[in-house]
Amino acid sequence: MIKPGIAALAVSLSVSLAVAACGTAAPSAEPDSAAPPSTSTPAPARTPTEAAPQPSASSPAASPTPESLKFSAKTLDGRAFDGGTLAGRPVVFWFWAPWCSKCRSDAPAVKAAVGEHPDVRFVGVAGLDTEAAMKEFVRSTGTGGLVHLSDRKGAVWTKLGVTQQSVFVFMKADGATEKVTGPLGADGLATRIAKIQAG
Repeated sequence: MIKPGIAALAVSLSVSLAVAACGTAAPSAEPDSAAPPSTSTPAPARTPTEAAPQPSASSPAASPTPESLKFSAKTLDGRAFDGGTLAGRPVVFWFWAPWCSKCRSDAPAVKAAVGEHPDVRFVGVAGLDTEAAMKEFVRSTGTGGLVHLSDRKGAVWTKLGVTQQSVFVFMKADGATEKVTGPLGADGLATRIAKIQAG
């Protein structure tokens, strides 16, 4: 027969061992709560707005800049101008000087063409005089609707191989150019604009 004192001691010892066993089991039962997330956890799916951009069939890739457009200049109103911004679009360069009578006769046709062809960039390139005279030419001819570059040193003229005025350089979107001496008049200008628009 087991004495009551020994029985009580045995029960107490069993409970202590059970509690001790539970105490050591807890850390191994919850290792993930303290450990860093597993690297095998899949990353959340990207939302449509986070997706990496893909080439679109409807939007062509940026056009390479032709050598003839690798120039920088200053506009008559003092802004910086980068020729590379014209890449990939048809462009009409109009080289003029303030005192040139042929240039003045071309001005009405250029002014009209700017409004008729919004898909074409028109750039006036003024030279061979002072900026004050250039600005007066633009004001008096009403050709302020296009960008005019102040090219007193002739850097842009040289870049595009122009040696006189009034001269037009018609550039297709692919960078191919045609140089034509003016005056052209409205019809001559329209004919050549149509050619560069056709690509």
